[in-house]
Amino acid sequence: MIQTFLIALSLAMDAFAVSVSTGIAVPGFGPRQAARIGAWCGAFQFAMPLIGWFLGSSVRSYIQAVDHWIAFGLLALIGGNMILEAVRGGEEEALTELSVKRLFFLALATSIDALAVGVTLAFETNVNILLSATIIGLVAFVLAMVGGLLGRRLGELFQRRATLLGGLVLVGIGLKILLEHLGGVA
Repeated sequence: MIQTFLIALSLAMDAFAVSVSTGIAVPGFGPRQAARIGAWCGAFQFAMPLIGWFLGSSVRSYIQAVDHWIAFGLLALIGGNMILEAVRGGEEEALTELSVKRLFFLALATSIDALAVGVTLAFETNVNILLSATIIGLVAFVLAMVGGLLGRRLGELFQRRATLLGGLVLVGIGLKILLEHLGGVA
């Protein structure tokens, strides 16, 4: 359960960072807009691990011998990419409104990582994917709402730190999975 919560926090860091920048950039951003961006991000973060899990489950028997390497590779790649984004300080596209189209693309972009995590969860034998996806979705919903509401005060410096922290946690979880399978270390 702790691992699932940490994964959820890591995945939600992108949604949080986007919500912070949205809160800064969208004029008149308030609780209603925060709820909208939270709902979109939470729904996508819920759905993507489920989709990934179903994709991963369909090929599990073929690659079970190397699943820990795949999980480590995917999480290290995702986490490493997040770390690079944080260090480089990628520029965010200017936002002026929260249209359905913009919310869709923001939610999709911040939940692609959750799809890959869903694939890795398919290789874990004791994962309740519905519970895991629910936790991931709820954490994303809350953090996206909070991020939007705090956006005007936190600025870009915190956005980079949140993405960096999320990347480090994902790489750490990938290492934990790899070490557990290679040496039985918990």
